Amino acid sequence: MSILNISAYRFVSLDDLPALRERLLARCHALALKGTILLAPEGINLFLAGPRNAIDAFVAWLREDSRFAGLQAKESFSEDVPFKRMRVRLKQEIITLRRPTIRPEGGRAPAVDAATLKRWLDQGHDDDGREVVLLDTRNAYETDVGMFPQAVDYRLSSFTGLPDALAADQARYAGKTVVSYCTGGIRCEKAVLYMQDVGMDGVYQLEGGILKYFEEAGGAHWQGDCFVFDERGAVDKTLEPSRSCGTCARAERQSSDDTAP
Repeated sequence: MSILNISAYRFVSLDDLPALRERLLARCHALALKGTILLAPEGINLFLAGPRNAIDAFVAWLREDSRFAGLQAKESFSEDVPFKRMRVRLKQEIITLRRPTIRPEGGRAPAVDAATLKRWLDQGHDDDGREVVLLDTRNAYETDVGMFPQAVDYRLSSFTGLPDALAADQARYAGKTVVSYCTGGIRCEKAVLYMQDVGMDGVYQLEGGILKYFEEAGGAHWQGDCFVFDERGAVDKTLEPSRSCGTCARAERQSSDDTAP
């Protein structure tokens, strides 16, 4: 497969959004890349596709800006570019929660990597013997495509519904280790910061989300595929376009304005 697809985000304070938008758009056009980049005062969220040399050139150029030096991308491959055009959009939040007290650019949420989560799931508890509860922070149409089968799934219609769902169910998590997960890390990181803000302890995000988990842990304990926000619809545990996702077409229509790894 000749097309490299990347998704990446970074929570960092940005105050030059219109000018940054134009620079990013010009660079992507110069490299003939397609995809979507979201910019907000809290950071950047991107999905791009193109040949390896063009993607690598863009990422190297982006990292020359000290604000994006630590940006890490999740990779997968496809035969064709799964985007029709290149867009750079300005938004209020790169992942909408509408909780202004949550400022992810001020510091990262605690995280566990794929190998650690796999070990915890293999042994049935974390390294301190605490029960592990998985929390899926994605929308219902995404969980229909695939999920950790034992995870809490609130059947969300949008990420903004998560705080109310947690408020009505907070006792479930008392005394347990909670690992929130999402496609690429952005939603589960913001979710953990929110949970800490309302006083929940022992909460972590899955570092790099499901895509990194597939890459590093082979999708162990996962059931189904992983919905992605492009024309592939979903990827399987090998990070190749899914050949068996019967619900992806419907889900893609529902996700047309979400764009949130």
